[in-house]
Amino acid sequence: MKFKSLVINCLFLMFGVLTYAQVEIDTTQFNQLDEVILTATRTERQLSSLPMPVTLVSKKTINQSGSVRLDEILREQTGIVTVTDESGFEGVQMQGIASDYILILIDGVPLVGRSAGNFDLSRLTVGNIKQIEVVKGPSSSLYGSEALGGVINIITEKPSQQDLEGSASYRIGRFSQQDINLELSQAFDQLRYSVFMNRFSSQGYDLNTQTEGQTVNPFENYTLNARVYYDFSDRLKFSSSTRFFNENQDIGFSNQDEAFNGDTQQNEWNLHTKLDHELSSDFEATYELYYTSYKVEESVFNSTLNSLSSANFFNQQLLRPEVRTNLRFNEKGILTTGLGYQYESLDRTFFDDQVNFNSQYLYAQYDVDLLDQLNIIAGLRFDNHSEYSNQLSPKLAMRYQFSDQLALKASVGRGFKAPDFRQLYFDFLNSAVGYVVLGYNVAADKLEELQNQGQILETVVSQNELNQDLDAESSTGYNLGFTYKRDRWNAELNFFRNDFTNLIDTRIIARLNNGQNVFSYVNFDEVFTTGLEFNSNIEVTKNFTLNAGYQLLYAYDKTNLDRIENNQVFVRNPANNQTELVSRSDYFGLVNRSRHNANLKLFYDLPKLETDVSLRLLYRSKYAQFDTNGNGLIDTYDTSFVNGFATVNFAASKQFFNDFRLQIGANNLLDYTDANIPSMPGIQGFVKLNYQF
Repeated sequence: MKFKSLVINCLFLMFGVLTYAQVEIDTTQFNQLDEVILTATRTERQLSSLPMPVTLVSKKTINQSGSVRLDEILREQTGIVTVTDESGFEGVQMQGIASDYILILIDGVPLVGRSAGNFDLSRLTVGNIKQIEVVKGPSSSLYGSEALGGVINIITEKPSQQDLEGSASYRIGRFSQQDINLELSQAFDQLRYSVFMNRFSSQGYDLNTQTEGQTVNPFENYTLNARVYYDFSDRLKFSSSTRFFNENQDIGFSNQDEAFNGDTQQNEWNLHTKLDHELSSDFEATYELYYTSYKVEESVFNSTLNSLSSANFFNQQLLRPEVRTNLRFNEKGILTTGLGYQYESLDRTFFDDQVNFNSQYLYAQYDVDLLDQLNIIAGLRFDNHSEYSNQLSPKLAMRYQFSDQLALKASVGRGFKAPDFRQLYFDFLNSAVGYVVLGYNVAADKLEELQNQGQILETVVSQNELNQDLDAESSTGYNLGFTYKRDRWNAELNFFRNDFTNLIDTRIIARLNNGQNVFSYVNFDEVFTTGLEFNSNIEVTKNFTLNAGYQLLYAYDKTNLDRIENNQVFVRNPANNQTELVSRSDYFGLVNRSRHNANLKLFYDLPKLETDVSLRLLYRSKYAQFDTNGNGLIDTYDTSFVNGFATVNFAASKQFFNDFRLQIGANNLLDYTDANIPSMPGIQGFVKLNYQF
């Protein structure tokens, strides 16, 4: 309750400041920057003119926050929550949509490496990020699979137009966390290049002293990013970038009086080459070739028995050539088209052989101003895939400007996610418990093998069911929003809904003689997320900015709603030990979803002192981790709820000797910890020194 009161009081204070500011502000000093964003339309558009919900995080905001990894800065944004999966990786959830359905891009091309669903956001340093662009809602009309819930695009810094320049920084924080950056860039007439290097390490920490081993083990990683640009002419420009990431993390724990140790090695490599050709003032083409690979090797030794306990590996590769064109019509409209081919392969533990997908795709989008006040974007994409049925992904968005202050925007789109390698080809036996998990494409043959070995007690699905195709998951997303600008104040309110069908989940297909089950995957879930988001920004004075955001979220399984309506769900009430029907009000919703999320951020510059200060308050209401009473849904009687909590982050920077900047700060000033949230090990103070040359 203290956390809720703190948030409510801060929000009242914020609105009080907003009201005062509207009356007292000297509007002659107001100068708003209208940032340019690329991800939403694949063309440069002003952020304020877009007809769909988009969040932009600038380099200045990243620097003022003191963040060093992508997950840290994203969790401070409205409607974005970071969630840890069974692998320990922290993924991002947007508008209640799980991280499996959020596409992560770097400079417009996808990153791979999801061993258990989440993309590990801590793999990405923010040291050379120019801005982060977040598009919420289905974006498959431009980006295909995995973009049915939204897109996060990390835009890195381009080489400068000047002679040699660069920067170096060193940051040290709690748990011996160290972050070191070095960046160089230079220009020679038509040639420009940049090199960026980062080292990040920590001694780890332990949130549960009752068990052996640390919550996060010691690790160190390195990132190297190099870019080169060459202008053959004003109309023909070449660019190429490569990124390499390497991490080594120790493994150490005990189980049943036996000690285990080992390590995990991650390696990632991206190569992105592009040729931009302006064929005329109204027509331009981009030729793009992209390759990426992600490898993990993990070895665990039983030091008590002096033997190898387990050895796992994961090796994923993706190759994608693409051609994209932009055709402008009388400065009123622009037609964007693209076609490409994608080849993807994966070799990992629990697969019989290396498997691969290939697909061809074609998309088109028309962005037109039908009237001075009306902008419409219509897009369509077709995907032909080797492992599932063809997909057609449309999207329609519009924005109407009622006045200089008020605008309406609305959008509807369809997204899809292809069945992943794990869901199609997994062959996993849990040797400790004895259950089996089989990918859909191998389930029929593997089940026959188990039957021939005499391990099957009974099958619970027909052979015909196992021979049917596993469909791609799909969603339809709707957004209705309003934007308002007045002098130094701007605000945005969005109502959203996302309906998902054919979601893939596990089901029992057979029972083993040992009493355990054989699981495979099937399309059956239908869920929806709906709610509203509010964002506001006020420049209280020329040097004092206040941001606030709030999300209200409802996320439900439609099947469970039907079960409740039909009086099919029961629960034992611990207050009277009686079995009762679960009512609609008892149903909390999907796991890991909070009803309320809010943030309040204050940024203050002191130009005369060459100092800036930021204070960010974040609040997340309670959420459940899993069903504890066995009735198949989360209700108010479950005991896996994580209580609502607030965190406060602070940073202050001081410029001195022209080229040096010192920053001190602390994340989680309230020193909140919870063993269920491994990414929050209490207060984390830090000191950073940056040298610009």
